[in-house]
Amino acid sequence: MDMEITFPGGAKVNAQFKGFTVATDQPVEEQGSGTAPAPFDLFLVSLGTCTAYYVLMFCQRNALSTTEMTLVMKDERNPMTHLVETIHIDIKVPEGFPEKYHKALIRSAEVCTVKRNLEKPPTFDISVTKQ
Repeated sequence: MDMEITFPGGAKVNAQFKGFTVATDQPVEEQGSGTAPAPFDLFLVSLGTCTAYYVLMFCQRNALSTTEMTLVMKDERNPMTHLVETIHIDIKVPEGFPEKYHKALIRSAEVCTVKRNLEKPPTFDISVTKQ
């Protein structure tokens, strides 16, 4: 997948791919204007929504309602490095959701492609070329 990244001004950085433009910005306290999520925020959002997608697919395949179902994701960061050390994902199901599906929901969440890429990270090849 090719992606073009541009610099529209200030601390804003945009990515164009697959016909979409994804805008990012930094928070005001980090010299941004806070007009869009920061790139790391989008990284966490992609993990949460990817996980939720696989849970949704499991529920749809098994004719299970997702009404009143939510996923809550929290991260724990190292106070020295500020890097995420643990990500907690809680699949909140409504009263009456069959308990026999709880383990299967967890298994479905575990196949999220974003999560799997974190478990087996890619190699990065960064270069500089002239336009």
